[in-house]
Amino acid sequence: MNFLAHLHLAHLADSSLAGNLLADFVRGNPEEHYAPEVVSGIHMHRRVDVMTDKLPQVRTALGWFRPETRRVAPITLDVMWDHFLSRHWQTLSPDQPLADFVGYARRQVAPILPASPAGFQELNDHLWPERWLERYREMDFIRRVLGGMANRRPRLGALHDSWQDLDSHYPALEELFWQFYPQMMARAQAREL
Repeated sequence: MNFLAHLHLAHLADSSLAGNLLADFVRGNPEEHYAPEVVSGIHMHRRVDVMTDKLPQVRTALGWFRPETRRVAPITLDVMWDHFLSRHWQTLSPDQPLADFVGYARRQVAPILPASPAGFQELNDHLWPERWLERYREMDFIRRVLGGMANRRPRLGALHDSWQDLDSHYPALEELFWQFYPQMMARAQAREL
């Protein structure tokens, strides 16, 4: 899962959106640095990542990547799941338009920004004003996101080429998303994540 899915599942679970978004920028034990509700969100994010990595649908999708892109396949898939969530938001969350949810999420994250790591602050400088979460529905934007990550971190250079794997398996990936994401939503609502 990437940014949008973590925020969405956190909302459904009544967990800290700020903690769920912050989690990838926190190493080790967060208890001594953050408020309890933020810590709870960080732990939820970590549980979701572990759970998602073990899903049979995700394991199937990982097998569709070519040898030269397989190492970055988990990152590529995380971004792709956000594409499908953004694209199908109205079906999955009909009570709240995506733009409204994004505004709500931004307001939930804002209070922790001043004391958060620099990388997280930098993410937020781009995530909201450039409307990433809404633009994830555009495959051209997904391609640019993967390219941007590859440019910023040379060891992830294969992300440039992983676009081809997504393009080659788009309908099958979308089918897998529909197999597991509604179940993740139900687990979030039941506080099982």
